[in-house]
Amino acid sequence: MNKTSLLVLFSPLLLFSLSLAADPDMLQDLCVADLTSGIKVNGYPCKPADAISASDFSFTGISNPGPTNNTMGSLVTGANVEKIPGLNTMGVSMSRIDYALGGLNPPHTHPRATEMVFVLEGQLDVGFITTANKLIAKTITKGEVFVFPKALVYFQKNSGNGTASVIAAFDSQFPGTQSIAATLFSASPAVPDHVLTKAFQVGTKEVEKIKGRFAPKN
Repeated sequence: MNKTSLLVLFSPLLLFSLSLAADPDMLQDLCVADLTSGIKVNGYPCKPADAISASDFSFTGISNPGPTNNTMGSLVTGANVEKIPGLNTMGVSMSRIDYALGGLNPPHTHPRATEMVFVLEGQLDVGFITTANKLIAKTITKGEVFVFPKALVYFQKNSGNGTASVIAAFDSQFPGTQSIAATLFSASPAVPDHVLTKAFQVGTKEVEKIKGRFAPKN
């Protein structure tokens, strides 16, 4: 079989596979999330049409800076489907991230979304790490935009002389977040010490010390 015949044979299969890989188009104008429903689906079931209001499509939670008096010196305030039910099936969301002086949004990943940030104020050292273990990093300031590819590990650190804030946009109604350190050292049930000691080439005492720092505060 020649190359032309192979192309004719496999092209429809390739196109079919690509169509399955993409998010499907919406089949209706909207599907406002019923956050109280006990039905479990990939997303949320729709509210009845007569129960929808303008409040399902608005949110004021990212209009002002949030408190950053925590260990990392940063706060992420999401504007996703859990806060804006009208985002259900829309495939977009936002968040506001505020940073104290020296604050850090620690290394983490969003398994379901690419992220784009716009700097409202301040200066940040940002970067992501490719699967080839290459760091792509830059210092960004007010008015600049930076993109973090889907599912890659990245960080944001306030490197300026004052506070900083960004608005982040996502191509998912609920991007999901896995903070690398917290995921490994505060999982429940716990990741076995022998796994962590081997992975990080440290002793059990060091692992237990780190786990202790991530333990819930009473």
